[in-house]
Amino acid sequence: MLTLENRISAFAQLGDYLRHLPLEERQYLARRAGQHNNFFDEPNVSAALDGLAGMLQRDQLEAWLAQYDIPETIAAPKKVGVVMAGNIPAVGFHDALCILISGHILQAKPSSDDPFLVPHLLEKLVEIEPGFQEYVQLVPMLKTADAIIATGSDNTARYFEYYFAKRPHIIRKNRTSVAVLTGNETREELTNLGDDMLRYYGLGCRNVSKAYVPEGYDFTPLFEAIEYKKEVVNHHKYQNNYDYNKSIYLVNGVPHLDNGFLMVTESRQLVSPISVLFYETYQDAADLRQKLAAVQEKLQCVVSKEGLWENSFQFGQAQCPSVSDYADGVDTLAFLLKL
Repeated sequence: MLTLENRISAFAQLGDYLRHLPLEERQYLARRAGQHNNFFDEPNVSAALDGLAGMLQRDQLEAWLAQYDIPETIAAPKKVGVVMAGNIPAVGFHDALCILISGHILQAKPSSDDPFLVPHLLEKLVEIEPGFQEYVQLVPMLKTADAIIATGSDNTARYFEYYFAKRPHIIRKNRTSVAVLTGNETREELTNLGDDMLRYYGLGCRNVSKAYVPEGYDFTPLFEAIEYKKEVVNHHKYQNNYDYNKSIYLVNGVPHLDNGFLMVTESRQLVSPISVLFYETYQDAADLRQKLAAVQEKLQCVVSKEGLWENSFQFGQAQCPSVSDYADGVDTLAFLLKL
């Protein structure tokens, strides 16, 4: 039976494996992942793996787990089923980490958009610590799971809520992220915001899809600062989205700004299409606070200058979650420890 120390040590070693990935192996992983999802190219797969490598450091794992009363072993571990998302590379791994580190059994149903990366990482984990063999299960259905963690759209979430109603569950819905801009940002800060918006081609819930800006805001400095991101339009699927959305805006006469790879248009909606950034103006801090409070349940994270806005990240940090940053703000580990 695996002790807590066994589990921590195995994940820390998996982190070492990721931090020392040879270039050829990294390219191989990206090619394999890209066969199932064209958006999983080498830069984005590498960014995701680097993010996991940062999480899986012994000191970070120990500091995270010190906040909980985690038993050394669990005599009767529960089977916890996970319906994994596949919008960005290996996005389902954090749930797997939480389940296995807590001492329960993982029943993973990988996304058809990401059927390779998470199973590969779990295979490596078992290779590092063979004791995990009986705790890691890849399954096509979750009929035997004692508890469920599922991530999907608002529509699929309703189905999940109904189907898994009789079992303990975490059901995640659509979330997105926003930026708070004042007009006083430096070029470096706006450059960093480019990563928040366009890493993973804008497909993640931590990607900034909307900006709140003061009335009369000038987008020119932002466009100039993110020019380095123009290569995104060289990706055929991104370009298809850009061309489609541009034609819709032109045909319908929708006012918008366009820098050749990203369009900006005013909208009260939160989730923008790929290649589009929505914006909404605010009058003052009180108005902004009211607008953000109205959509709080739909937000994954907020970025702002120096992270000064309430509960926000600095620009460039949206896609760098720590091991204790939970999707939808629901404490996955606390949920698992109550099973």
